Amino acid sequence: MRYADDFVILARYIGVSLKLYIEHVIGNELGLTINQSKTRIVDLREDKASFDFLGFTFRFDRDIYGTPSKYLNVFPSNKSLASLRDELRQTIKVGRKMSLMVTIGKVNTILRGWSNYFNFGYPRVAFRKVNYFVRQRFSCLFRRMSQRRCTQLDGDTYYNGLKKRGLLYL
Repeated sequence: MRYADDFVILARYIGVSLKLYIEHVIGNELGLTINQSKTRIVDLREDKASFDFLGFTFRFDRDIYGTPSKYLNVFPSNKSLASLRDELRQTIKVGRKMSLMVTIGKVNTILRGWSNYFNFGYPRVAFRKVNYFVRQRFSCLFRRMSQRRCTQLDGDTYYNGLKKRGLLYL
């Protein structure tokens, strides 16, 4: 049997009665205990207030047109970006004895899965950071593969050369 042990409650007002009701339902009816050290109440109407949930960061941001209205901004959290960078570092490594096409295939598999999960909300800034990181890792790999200029890309730029060989850009 599986349980969903992470959840978020969104309400305009969180008072004592709502807290008692939640503790009653979770404790008595479901037989679960609430971890008080991880439980917190966040008022998203405050400036720079946000919370992370299932790899996403949720916060209210001002409209780009300068109007006083705000919108709920959802984007990949810093922790999920860091774990993706660690996984890409292990895949694009100098010591690994894989061909360029095999490495690109493995990187594409990682990026495709990550982008399918995080293609919700407004992930454009995070996707650009990931693209930049992947290009930097490949350029470091090419510099270390040989003392001469990289012959893997046939004199093309890194961006176009990797794109021609099938690297997925988010």
